[in-house]
Amino acid sequence: MKPDLFEAPDYYNLDDLLTEEHKLVRSAARDWVKRDISPIIEEAAQKAEFPKEIIKGLAEIGAFGPYIPEEYGGAGLDQISYGLIMQEIERGDSGVRSTASVQSSLVMYPIFKFGTEAQRKTYLPKLASGEFMGCFGLTEPDHGSNPGGMVTNFKDKGDHYLLNGAKMWISNAPFADIAVVWAKDESGRIHGLIVERGMEGFSTPTTHNKWSLRASATGELIFDNVKVPKENLLPNKSGLGAPLMCLDSARFGIAWGAIGAAMDCYDTALRYAKEREQFGKPIGSFQLQQKKLAEMITEITKAQLLAWRLGSLRNEGKATSAQISMAKRNNVEMALKIAREARQILGGMGITGEYSIMRHMMNLESVVTYEGTHDIHLLITGMDVTGLNAFK
Repeated sequence: MKPDLFEAPDYYNLDDLLTEEHKLVRSAARDWVKRDISPIIEEAAQKAEFPKEIIKGLAEIGAFGPYIPEEYGGAGLDQISYGLIMQEIERGDSGVRSTASVQSSLVMYPIFKFGTEAQRKTYLPKLASGEFMGCFGLTEPDHGSNPGGMVTNFKDKGDHYLLNGAKMWISNAPFADIAVVWAKDESGRIHGLIVERGMEGFSTPTTHNKWSLRASATGELIFDNVKVPKENLLPNKSGLGAPLMCLDSARFGIAWGAIGAAMDCYDTALRYAKEREQFGKPIGSFQLQQKKLAEMITEITKAQLLAWRLGSLRNEGKATSAQISMAKRNNVEMALKIAREARQILGGMGITGEYSIMRHMMNLESVVTYEGTHDIHLLITGMDVTGLNAFK
């Protein structure tokens, strides 16, 4: 394995906007990625295996629920710290960031926000330490961009609920200990339920043959008359707004994470352009290669500013869902374009596993459509600025 020589670009001195705590949190995550992810990730992606041995390290760097209060096992950090951790992890691999993002924003967040005190104390410390891993069941085979059309449902059976339905494209599903599942009650109202592995009728088949997020475990959630204890209902919020609040948190993490993937591709391409010689000089001395690199650093810088401002708004409780959608859409598109341009700078070497670029490019093809597709986020912005709904 080649040494990880990554150096993060900071063209506009954005570090001046960060606190010392932010920098320490980022350094811990960056050092861990260099030590524990870079040496193994190419082989894991080639084998399409999630490296479970990294779970302990993810917990140690605070990647599981970094903004969850310390009394529940979290690190009690702010939103910019969360973003920086996601950035550094996705610099290593989008699939690894997905694992952490799901655990934090889609499992721990709803239990913290919508759960009972007993649920918080039961699950959050174990999720923060990595003893428990979780997944989030919203997307269904026939309901992706329209989650409100879900058919998964539960019925009140007196001393328990009876849950039936199916979810798909679920990160962490094959090994998750618990699932936060969104389902309709008998009146059609959406609620969150905590479903535990081992409950009769609950299965999590693995999704195979992925060309993207190959180092991440993806699967389905199948509920066949699953008896769920009534105390496993998340009581403090219902309706579609509840899972969408979770997705806001996750999309915020993606907006930062995509910058990490872009920075890795840029850094790789820049280093290669200065070392690779053609026609008697480094290819970085040619105008077209400089054009590519100059555009890359410009777009990364713009995305960094967008993410930092969004993090500041999140810290103040002022960020809107539409603002988060804009950042997710912009930054993922930016990362995809940079991955493609970086691949061209490397020529044929860009498609090999000796470099990270092709893996990032394939991963980002999932990131651009999950947790709200590229087009859906565009329509969210459109609706926000016009006040007119183009979804119906």
